[in-house]
Amino acid sequence: MLWSSILLLGVAQLCASKVLSRRWEDVAEKHSWVEIPKGWQHKAPAPADHLFDMRIGMKQHGIEELIENLMEISDPTHHRYTQHLTKEQAEAFMAPHPDSTAAVNEWLEFHGIDPSSTQRSKAGDWITLRVSVAQAERMLNTKYNIYEHGPSGDQVLRTLSYSLPQELHAHVDVVSPTTYFGTLKSMKKTSFLQPNIKPISDEVAALVPGSDATVPSSCSTTITPTCLRDLYNTSTYVPAATGTNKLGVAGYLEEFANLADLQTFFKKFRTDAVGSSFSIVQVNGGGNDQTDPGVEANLDIQYTTGISFPTPNIYYSTGGSPPFTPDSQTPTNTNEPYLDFLTFLLAQKTIPQTLTTSYGDDEQTVPLDYATKVCNMLATLGSLGTTVFYSSGDDGVGGGDCKTNNGKNTVQFQPAFPASCPFVTTVGATTRINPEVAISFSGGGFSNYFGTPSYQSTAVNSFLTRLGTKNAGLFNKTGRAYPDVSAQGQGFQVVIGGTTQSVAGTSASSPTVAGVFSLLNDFRISQGKAPLGFINPLIYSTASSGFTDITSGSNPGCGTNGFPAGKGWDPVTGLGTPNFLALQKLV
Repeated sequence: MLWSSILLLGVAQLCASKVLSRRWEDVAEKHSWVEIPKGWQHKAPAPADHLFDMRIGMKQHGIEELIENLMEISDPTHHRYTQHLTKEQAEAFMAPHPDSTAAVNEWLEFHGIDPSSTQRSKAGDWITLRVSVAQAERMLNTKYNIYEHGPSGDQVLRTLSYSLPQELHAHVDVVSPTTYFGTLKSMKKTSFLQPNIKPISDEVAALVPGSDATVPSSCSTTITPTCLRDLYNTSTYVPAATGTNKLGVAGYLEEFANLADLQTFFKKFRTDAVGSSFSIVQVNGGGNDQTDPGVEANLDIQYTTGISFPTPNIYYSTGGSPPFTPDSQTPTNTNEPYLDFLTFLLAQKTIPQTLTTSYGDDEQTVPLDYATKVCNMLATLGSLGTTVFYSSGDDGVGGGDCKTNNGKNTVQFQPAFPASCPFVTTVGATTRINPEVAISFSGGGFSNYFGTPSYQSTAVNSFLTRLGTKNAGLFNKTGRAYPDVSAQGQGFQVVIGGTTQSVAGTSASSPTVAGVFSLLNDFRISQGKAPLGFINPLIYSTASSGFTDITSGSNPGCGTNGFPAGKGWDPVTGLGTPNFLALQKLV
C-alpha cells in the first residue's frame, strides 16, 4: 500500500512537472524583423557566458485609465482641467496587475531565477535582471548576436526576433534588449551647421529686443534670442515663478552643453543673463566633458535659456553606448535612450514643467511594442503636469529611399518617432519673417503606429479634404498627424568652442517653442495655477488662435513635393508659430 502511494505521488509530480513545462514552453513570437535593420550588419554570435541586464516591461494594469485621466485634465472645457495626477496616483496606474507579477515571477523561477534577486521600478512595471546570453536565449526562444552600426562603429547585443510563452503575452509589453536596434549614436539629432550663412557680427549682436514689436530685418537670415523674443512676443515678459518653474533639455549622443560658451553667448546676445547658468544632471553614465562642446547641446541650452531667463534650466546628459566587450564579468548597458531617460525622469520626486528633446528615429525602425511602451511613458509625464516637446525631424516627409522594411520595399512617407507619439507636442520649422514660411526640411506626416487622436481630428480632416488625392497611398490618412506647432529653424547663432556659428534644424525650433511655453507655465504658476501639462487638446481648441498660421511652403521628400503648408493646420508647420501675448490671455 505504501509502495503504491509513493508511486502515485511520483506520477503526480511528474505530471505536474510536464504541465508546468508545457505552460512555459508553449511560446509565441512577440516581435521579429524580416531582415537586419538598415545601417547594421551581423558581426558575430554573442558569447554564451556574456552577462547583460535584461529589462521586462510589464503591462500597466491602469494605463488606459491613466490616459483617460490625461485627456480629461488636458481638456480646457473639462472641470478637471490641469488637476494633474500625483506621483502616487500615476504609479498606481502604472503598476502591473498582481496576476501579471505572479505569472512573470513563476516564469522566472522556472528558469532558475529568484524573483527577489531582480530590481523593480517603484510602480513595479519594470523588472531588471542580470542574465547570461545562454539563459536569455532559452527564456526568449531566440539567438543573440553582435551587430555593428556602420556609420558609428557601435556594436550592440541584439536579436532579430524573440518569443514569450503564450500566457505571458497578456502580462508583458516588451523585453529589452531584443529587437530595437537604435543606439544613442545611431539616433538622428535634428540639427546641422550652415557654413553658408555668415555668423552675426558683434555690433549687430548687441541689438536689444524692440519694444515697438518690430523685428530686426537681420532676422530674415540670422536668428538670435532677440529675433525670437520679438517674433513670438516674449520680450516684455519677466518670469516671476523661478523658485518653482523649471525647463529641462534632454541630451544624448555624448553631446555636452558648455558652460563657458553660454557666457560668451549671453555677452553677445542676452547681456542681462550674463553670470546665470544651468544645472547638469548625468543619467545612466552620461558625461560632462567641458572640453568637448556639442553643437546640438549648445544650440538647445543657449536658446532655452536665451528665451526663458531667469527660469532655471536643467541639461540631462544621458549616457552613450560603450563598445561591446565580450567580458562575462562586465555586463553591458542596454543602450536604449528613451527607456533609460524616461525611466530615470519618472523616478524623480520633481520633474521640470517643460521638457524639450531634439532627437528621434524613423518610426518603422522602432518595434511597435517598444514604441507603444515609450509613448505611454510620455503620456505619464503629461499626466504629472509636464509639457513635452519633440522636434519633428529634418527630412521633410522622409529621407533616403523611403522604402518600407517589412520585406515589401514599398516607397512610403517615413514618419519619425517619438514625434509621432500622440502624447507629445511636436515642433516643425519655419524661416524668413514678414511673413514666416515653412522650411523645406520641416519633418511632418502621419503615423503608421498611432491613430488620429480626437483632439486633432477636426483640424486634420479639414487638411485632408483640401489635399484631395495628392500623395494618395503614400501615407496613412488615419494616423496621428504632426507637427502640432512650429518655429524658426534656420540661421540660429550658436557659440561653439568660443566661436559663433550658424545652425539649422527642427532641433532649433523645439527648444524655441519650449522656451515660450516655459514662460506660459511661469505665468500660470505665478497666478497660483497649475502648469499646463499636456497642451495638445488646448492648442487644437480654445488656444488655436494663439498661433500665427503659416500658409506657404512645403516639405519635400521620398521623391515628391511632400505636403503643402496652407490655411489652418498642415503637416509641415502644424497650427503655426506661437504668439506669447495672445496665448497668455488664452491660458
